[in-house]
Amino acid sequence: MGDALSAGTISLDAHGGDAIEAYLARPDGDERRGGVVFIHHMPGYDRASKEIVRRFAELGYDAIGPNLHYREAPGAAPDDAAAASRAAGGVPDDRLIGDVGAAAAYLRALPTSNGKVGVIGHCSGGRQTVLAACNLDVDAAVDCYGAFVTEDVPADFPVKMVPLKDQLPSLRCPLLGLFGNDDQHPSPDAVDELERLLQESGKTYDFHRYDDAGHAFFSVDRPSYRVAAANDGWERITDFFAANLGS
Repeated sequence: MGDALSAGTISLDAHGGDAIEAYLARPDGDERRGGVVFIHHMPGYDRASKEIVRRFAELGYDAIGPNLHYREAPGAAPDDAAAASRAAGGVPDDRLIGDVGAAAAYLRALPTSNGKVGVIGHCSGGRQTVLAACNLDVDAAVDCYGAFVTEDVPADFPVKMVPLKDQLPSLRCPLLGLFGNDDQHPSPDAVDELERLLQESGKTYDFHRYDDAGHAFFSVDRPSYRVAAANDGWERITDFFAANLGS
């Protein structure tokens, strides 16, 4: 596999006909391949998120990361846009589904597409990944420590959302879950509940839990980073998408 790729910002026709910013990365070459939609974390559409999009291109996928906070603060720095989004109550679920659906459609329309698209997200993006996989035609989903999939949201929490327990029977694809045993949101008990609900609905899933790892253990620029957990997690993501997206 070569590492030559192209990457840059595009305009994406998203939910409600809105044009939003998105970051697209593609390997060189015209071979058919799967696509990956990356859902950024609550801190926003930042450098770390774009690096992850490029990493999927290096792995051989057409990859895109929509800027979910674009409407609240067009052209703003990631921290400012994230703050504006929080002040507005966060990304509404229906808008998230529309934006991710538009990103998946964009990937499938590329001449290199093999028709398969996966979705992945961290933190709030993990919950939104599960939401997308319950409502959109995607082929694989990876939830990296998504909070409030099964837990109730604290009343004073700045972002307005609801648990997704009632949507889990509609999950449309295999789900890979990666969680830290020292995390509080989601807690180990919340992960247990998610696993139980998936089992009851007969869904295909694969969960991995890491000791000495809390929230954001993939984040190389944070004290929460855990090398062993992140490296093992990336290997599992790579294998999971290879098995389900055909690249």
